[in-house]
Amino acid sequence: MQAEYKLSFITVNYNGLEDTCALIDSIISLQIQSEVIVVDNGSKTNEAAIISQRYPTPSGSLLPCVTAIRSEENLGFAGGNNLGIKSATGDFLFFINNDTVIDDVTKGLSKHDGEHFDKIELLIRRMESDPNIGMICPKIRFFWEPQPIQFAGYTPLTTITMRNSAIGFNEMDNGQYNTAHPTPYAHGAAMLVSRKALQHAGMMPECYFLYYEELDWSVMFRRAGFTIWYDPALTIYHKESKSTGQNSPLRTYYITRNRLLFARRNLSCWQRPLTYLYLIGLVMSRDIIKYIIQRRFDLMKAAFAGVRDFICGRQGVREK
Repeated sequence: MQAEYKLSFITVNYNGLEDTCALIDSIISLQIQSEVIVVDNGSKTNEAAIISQRYPTPSGSLLPCVTAIRSEENLGFAGGNNLGIKSATGDFLFFINNDTVIDDVTKGLSKHDGEHFDKIELLIRRMESDPNIGMICPKIRFFWEPQPIQFAGYTPLTTITMRNSAIGFNEMDNGQYNTAHPTPYAHGAAMLVSRKALQHAGMMPECYFLYYEELDWSVMFRRAGFTIWYDPALTIYHKESKSTGQNSPLRTYYITRNRLLFARRNLSCWQRPLTYLYLIGLVMSRDIIKYIIQRRFDLMKAAFAGVRDFICGRQGVREK
């Protein structure tokens, strides 16, 4: 019979074995009773088998149990996480990118026994204190030096233009965002989710494949009556976009397609045409001119493909 845990970590791996193992090691260093669900999302080699060999079932009660699941097909970010949900037993699910570490264990910082547990427990206690809280995100800082802030909450999306910003982005962490507060959207790199709230809101939407899933999921949670919080009691360090690249055709395709898809799924009937006009007529036209000047015809092709596939209701790119 499978053991049941209060806390389940869920991470999706795609050709990122060493990053994933670094994350697992950082979780193990917490010395808390939990489970780690790793979904190997169609990697070129069976990295789930390698992870299972590296992390056999522990005999110590304080060490997390690592379970690696192999998917022969790349299911995308949402599909991979949803597969992990089906295997997780925890009342609280901590979705965390495989290119992150919890606190900076790679620097060899000395930690008092139980300190990390107290930080995670604070997030869980906040969620338990209010049944209306469905998601909590920790503070996220970039992994690379000097480790500025990536996320301390989000501002709301503006009407029509659908623009928002991450609070504290690229600022040095001087404690200016050490107060917990509600946020309209969760950050996909690290999300603590209540299983009870998830059962009301629904699984992560798989129609995006890559990018915008957590924003849409956040809207689903809010529509179900739950709030989302930023809580700086815990810090995550993120090796941002190591797998896809910041200026790749893959990213350009999905950002172009999925922001239109997000608008269609979440805006009112009178807002959608104005948003389409803005995103395609203004933003995309500006980007195409920029790509021509830069001679990045691969990005121009990806942007056109994103609009085409949105209009046709299909997803033409399945690799990540």
